[in-house]
Amino acid sequence: MMRWPATARLAAMLVALVALSGLWIQFTVSLAKTGSPQAALWTMAGFFTIIGNSIAALLFLAVALRGASAARPGALGGITLITGLIGVVYTLMLRRTEHLVGAGQLANALLHYVMPLLVAAYWLAFAPKGKLNRMHPLVWMIIPLAYFPYALVRATSDGRYAYPFIDVTSLGWPHVIVNALVIAVAYLLAGLLLVWLDRMMAPRPPSA
Repeated sequence: MMRWPATARLAAMLVALVALSGLWIQFTVSLAKTGSPQAALWTMAGFFTIIGNSIAALLFLAVALRGASAARPGALGGITLITGLIGVVYTLMLRRTEHLVGAGQLANALLHYVMPLLVAAYWLAFAPKGKLNRMHPLVWMIIPLAYFPYALVRATSDGRYAYPFIDVTSLGWPHVIVNALVIAVAYLLAGLLLVWLDRMMAPRPPSA
């Protein structure tokens, strides 16, 4: 089995701690608004940002503790894409719709900006290269595609849409479907780009 260097484990622990810190701060903010831990967790669970960063926290904690057995190339590539999606969508579509201060602003920065950059840097520095294939982007699509109906079903019971670009009440179904398709296609293309980059960075066999 491939060895996982101590520096890679320490870096993974750092990424996990940043994710956990952002999630904890966001929990305290949600708790102050909702008044109960259960309501705070339920509210947070509606956001793709929270889901993606929770997955990242668990994955990097596992990598820090277990090393190579947890650091599968497909998993590292997938979480790089997910956190990248979180950062890009927030920056392009959501940043100007929120006016956060204090702890909320800190949690927002950690989860939307710092984590995508840290995860991308970790993938570039430590992920084994040359291990991804064109099927991986299709596998990576599962979580975002599953989130779309999940978010819509939640909205029917809560009366609140997690994100304005999936607000069927305000935008109508055609607009929401177009938004979802644009994000899905961009995500798939980004996945293919990541596979290409993985191949370009793969170690070359020594020449005879």
